[in-house]
Amino acid sequence: MIIRVNRDVLADAVGWVAHTLPQRPAIPVLAGIMLKAADDIVTLSAFDFEASARTRFEAEVDEPGAVLVSGRMLSSIAKSLPNKPVELRLDGNKVSIDAGSSHFSLATMPVDEYPDLPKIPEVTGTIDAAELAVAVSQVAVAASGDDTLPLLATVQMVVNGPKITMLATDRYRLAMREVDWTPVDGEVEGAALVKARVLQEMSKQLTGGSVDVSLDVSGGTGALLAMAVSGQQMTSQLTQGDYPNVLGLFPAETPIHAVVPRAPLLEALRRVSLVVEHLAPVRMTFRSEGTLGLDAGRGDDAEFSEQLSCYFTGSDDEFLTAFNPGYLRDGLAAIDTEYVRMSFTHPNKPAVLTAQTEPEGAEVPGYKYLLMPVRYPG
Repeated sequence: MIIRVNRDVLADAVGWVAHTLPQRPAIPVLAGIMLKAADDIVTLSAFDFEASARTRFEAEVDEPGAVLVSGRMLSSIAKSLPNKPVELRLDGNKVSIDAGSSHFSLATMPVDEYPDLPKIPEVTGTIDAAELAVAVSQVAVAASGDDTLPLLATVQMVVNGPKITMLATDRYRLAMREVDWTPVDGEVEGAALVKARVLQEMSKQLTGGSVDVSLDVSGGTGALLAMAVSGQQMTSQLTQGDYPNVLGLFPAETPIHAVVPRAPLLEALRRVSLVVEHLAPVRMTFRSEGTLGLDAGRGDDAEFSEQLSCYFTGSDDEFLTAFNPGYLRDGLAAIDTEYVRMSFTHPNKPAVLTAQTEPEGAEVPGYKYLLMPVRYPG
């Protein structure tokens, strides 16, 4: 195999595929990046049984062939090469990489031991890449990071015609985002579970334009999600199981509402973290005269208190509740409007956070973040 290519083209392609390389590969060859060259096209791929990434670029291919080399080493070398044309040449059991006066030699790995990449199914529909990235980031924040709870470490994607509803929960909070897409079959319905961290990586890496989505909503074993943009493709094995029925957790009515400037509240919660432990609750006292009191810490420990303005309706009495400040910050950070609406039914029942552009306007539909309150000591 002999390939000649622009240095930046190679570095970009290798760096993109390298994001999928496993930290602890199940077998040694999964630490490699596969390069296949033919007809002046080079295809790069990485695979760890759970997810795969592949991309392609044009190059001058003097001799076709396939090689498998250490992915992380190839990525580091590609980034460090001088800005000169690069030649990759297979020489026995090593690959020579030359650019200007720089020369590297990499040992190859056995190509025949590398597993077959999953077959990309037919496209189910398309979605805007930027909107997908925002939606996934808003929802995945609520997924569990505990690998012993595999179902809660996923994002449930519920497809109903031209709309996808994404859901994630770790039992303490629940995020829901509705997003429009263009399905091939306008009447397609079903649901699929995608590992949250893999879906996040896919939405971050596949940028620009429209994403081709191939999603198996049949629930069968071995089903996968595939996404592609401009010759870049990524896949994720779907998780099997019955996702909990969480939509019923959102209250049908919320008579009590507080509309708070989002940025000042977010900054105040960051200050809370300076004096209390990560899991220590922050108490929120809403008053009908338009103030929100925040306080945290008790007794001999460090304490915090701050007063903010708010628009509070639905109760003439003080309304006291408490939340994990980290979880509350996550919900606020997922909203990008000037105000956040906090809707309540009772101090000891979940609150629902939604976006709002005006202090006395209507909430912005499409995203909801439900948060369980916590007991406040004393």
